[in-house]
Amino acid sequence: MKHIDAGAELDPVHPAPVPEPTRGLSAAEVAERVARGQINDVPVRSSRSLGEIVRANVFTRFNAIIGALWLIMLFVAPFQDSLFGYVIIANTGIGIIQEWRAKKTLDSLAVIGEVRPMVRRDGVAAEIGTSEIVLDDIIEIGPGDKVVVDGVCVEADGLEIDESLLTGEADPVVKQAGDPVMSGSFVVAGGGAFRATKVGRQAYAAQLAEEASRFTLVDSELRTGISTILKYVTWMMIPTALGLVISQLVAKQHGFKDSVARTVGGIVPMVPEGLVLLTSVAFAIGVIRLGRRQVLVQELPAIEGLARVDTVCLDKTGTLTEGGMDVSELRTLQGADETYVRKVLGALGESDPRPNASLQAIIDAYPDSEDWRCTEALPFSSARKYSGASFSEGDGESSTWLLGAPDVLLGPDDPALAETGRLNEQGLRVLLLARATRDLDDSKVKDGARPTALVVLEQRLRPDAADTLRYFAEQNVRAKVISGDNAVSVGAVAGKLGLSGEVLDARRLPSNQAEMAKSLDKGTVFGRVTPQQKRDMVGALQSRGHTVAMTGDGVNDVLALKDADIGVSMGSGSEATRAVAQIVLLDNSFATLPSVVGEGRRVIGNITRVATLFLVKTVYSVLLALLVVVSQVEYPFLPRHLTLLSTLTIGVPAFFLALAPNKERAKPHFVRRVMRYSIPGGVVAGAATFVTYLIARRHYSGPGALEAQTSAATLTLFLISLWVLAIIARPYTWWRVGLVTAMGVAFLFVLAVPSLQNFFALKLVGVTIPWVAVGIAAVAAAVLEFLWKWVDRRFPA
Repeated sequence: MKHIDAGAELDPVHPAPVPEPTRGLSAAEVAERVARGQINDVPVRSSRSLGEIVRANVFTRFNAIIGALWLIMLFVAPFQDSLFGYVIIANTGIGIIQEWRAKKTLDSLAVIGEVRPMVRRDGVAAEIGTSEIVLDDIIEIGPGDKVVVDGVCVEADGLEIDESLLTGEADPVVKQAGDPVMSGSFVVAGGGAFRATKVGRQAYAAQLAEEASRFTLVDSELRTGISTILKYVTWMMIPTALGLVISQLVAKQHGFKDSVARTVGGIVPMVPEGLVLLTSVAFAIGVIRLGRRQVLVQELPAIEGLARVDTVCLDKTGTLTEGGMDVSELRTLQGADETYVRKVLGALGESDPRPNASLQAIIDAYPDSEDWRCTEALPFSSARKYSGASFSEGDGESSTWLLGAPDVLLGPDDPALAETGRLNEQGLRVLLLARATRDLDDSKVKDGARPTALVVLEQRLRPDAADTLRYFAEQNVRAKVISGDNAVSVGAVAGKLGLSGEVLDARRLPSNQAEMAKSLDKGTVFGRVTPQQKRDMVGALQSRGHTVAMTGDGVNDVLALKDADIGVSMGSGSEATRAVAQIVLLDNSFATLPSVVGEGRRVIGNITRVATLFLVKTVYSVLLALLVVVSQVEYPFLPRHLTLLSTLTIGVPAFFLALAPNKERAKPHFVRRVMRYSIPGGVVAGAATFVTYLIARRHYSGPGALEAQTSAATLTLFLISLWVLAIIARPYTWWRVGLVTAMGVAFLFVLAVPSLQNFFALKLVGVTIPWVAVGIAAVAAAVLEFLWKWVDRRFPA
């Protein structure tokens, strides 16, 4: 409750001095504390440092394996057989550059979206960066502000703070002077100021987050899935590689250098080294693209998570409607004098130092009556859904007034509700002004209040909201409008934007989660939702297997944003909502969301697509190595052959496919979905290639036989790999067809140019075996087509 001195009005030119304890620190005192290191020096880790980026991209398990093999090849084989090492260097460099670009984008956006608290120094309040706060600073707070450091309350005007993010306690805590406040909590009603008692790493929230890095890929299903795949690959690779080494160095009696080269040629393709790189590049480019659209991605998995969303919960105010409102009409009730009512509304507007959008519209329409003084105030809270104030009027009379939701302040049979309902059906927002008969600090202050006037507010629809809702409908993402406003009014607004469906009053929703979830599946628009209900509704939707995104900009959205799979905040929203959201739309445009969803779908869908290419290579490499070990024959390929094949059928195509548009909603079970194609594809490719190799061994003999055998096997493997690429590239577009065709033409060019033939040790001898190689590849392609369709039916995604 806010109690205000009813003394003389302050001179706006020469304001009265602020009492000493709350004037804040002087410049000298601030400098002294900075010198002592008593500053809020918790580093804002918006991303990895350059050194961490380099280490993460260079010092990997597979880079170590490839690097060791590369060094061996530099000493024992021609330059052509060490090309794979230079490819790894180039890939690693690309990964570092892209992540560095993404880091700079994120850092610049983080500065734009940074919380800037209001700090009082030398009696003057000004915004400063959180890192500039020093011990004993006086920090002003109001509705929606986040408490950035620990402190002790020195001023409290009806101050209510939500500490649920720290303690789990859902009910707001009323704060008085002398009460402690904790960093990480946020203001839900009223205002005040507190003195910083713990800053930097000593603050409570800082201690909780000491080990956390804001931009992390830890919770990404995609990255977790790739790590799982790489773990299994390592287990397969070690025994297979050992068997291959023994087979080539001991069992076969040919030159040592050639044996080493063929051994390395068998091991290198087992490593899906480009898969991790491509994933990092895809995420980094996604961040850069979104950054250009003024989207701050506070947690990288949010790009992936939003791609999986099937339900988006929208807060009406600030999302479907713009923040501002306009008073369109004032309807007096029970014979009230309109001139007097205007004075009351003007005084109510002046009583709140931090008005919300509704009250700001009233302030703009009705100027303050100078001879009225506020003696007590009750700030608006989304849980109460009304505010109030007591006044000493100019003639010495006193009165207490309430302003809020008509269906909350009035009884169910009051005739004013019927008129309110008609206005709500037009999509208008209606507030009731009522004269209270009880004191403001009475818990039943609204009981017996006499309705005096209806204030009709016209909401400004966002011009882009209808198109955005239409996009979600086309993408099979269900939109649920969840608002604290009257359900009928919210439903009318949604209807104007083309969103149809059942409209429900949240006060009638069952409290049981299972029953609530059923109601949420049926309904589209929900009104009179409390902040706790928003949180419960998100949980109920998640309980039925939905992936839920929540948008909002007000303090009443914080709990739901925190619990949603993806929280999306407007840049102009409260500090608390920006702090808990994974994605912040800095341009405050709801229309930006489709681009965020699209970017997520592009990343996830394309990585799933190209991961199959990489893992088909791993599977056929392991199978070929096993067949070679069992058959006790030379390994068919040198490293240069597989470098060429990998470049043309995986490396170059994967880069283009990973960055292509992709609107398909991301599906779960990444590992299963990738392996169901990779295993049969790799087995067919490996088996067909080995069959060609064995036939060529029987056909060719004498000098140059091994090169001819290798060339035939390379032709079969290339054609099968190209067919796998053609399957992965579906559905076809002109550029996808062009990409596959270009890779085929590039291989033919290598076979046709003598200098390239010599460089890659490829020479097709005669006519019979090359055509046998083509025939085997054609049969394998037909088998692949059958298996792909069978897998789709037998193991649907």
